[in-house]
Amino acid sequence: MSGQFPGMILADADFMIHGVFRYTLFGQELYITTTHVAMFIVTIIILIIMICAHHTMKHAKQIPGTFQNIIEMYVQTIDNMVASIMGKNARRFVNYICTIFMFILFCNLSGLLGLRPPTADYGVTLPLGLITFALVQGCGIAKNKGKHFTNLFQPVPILFPINLIGEFAVPLSLSLRLFGNIMSGTVMMGLIYGLLPIFLKLGLPAALHVYFDVFSGAIQTYVFCMLTMVYINDKIADE
Repeated sequence: MSGQFPGMILADADFMIHGVFRYTLFGQELYITTTHVAMFIVTIIILIIMICAHHTMKHAKQIPGTFQNIIEMYVQTIDNMVASIMGKNARRFVNYICTIFMFILFCNLSGLLGLRPPTADYGVTLPLGLITFALVQGCGIAKNKGKHFTNLFQPVPILFPINLIGEFAVPLSLSLRLFGNIMSGTVMMGLIYGLLPIFLKLGLPAALHVYFDVFSGAIQTYVFCMLTMVYINDKIADE
């Protein structure tokens, strides 16, 4: 019995990692997976919301409706968050932070729609980390010129390897933290759905979805954006 139990869990648990469409490119067999499908759906949802938001704000009313209130509250919240961390530099980066905040949040919440969260795939979180890394390095070079590189030898030259590793640790730490937390929630929910009898799958996991998808998803979105702002601010802050 005990020898069959692990196999039973693996057989019943569904982590939603499936190939949807297979194709060949340059002799390599590639797949369109559930991650690609979920990211496409999330992108479409965001585009629809943004088009509606643009139309609403373009014809904004003195007495705003519900949708206009939500859009204004979101923009004001992001503005305040960026301003509190980046100060006078907030205006330059608020659009970027607003964009990645919405994208990561919607990806994390997509599990509520029965999708596999795109951020549970390292192929999604790593590019996000690399984009932030490129932005951090670009801002550092623009602000400090050659000093951006000579700072790697400070306070003493012998610390250069450690400082260099610290720089390249930025995209890894950002991407792995986001990936690990969302992936663990996906795995946990897959195991729970695999273990529960069918009559309990309709209501009991709802509380767990609130934690893994909503609470944890929102926290990880905030952490990613907050660290992005801290890293950028560290490079462009006045001495």
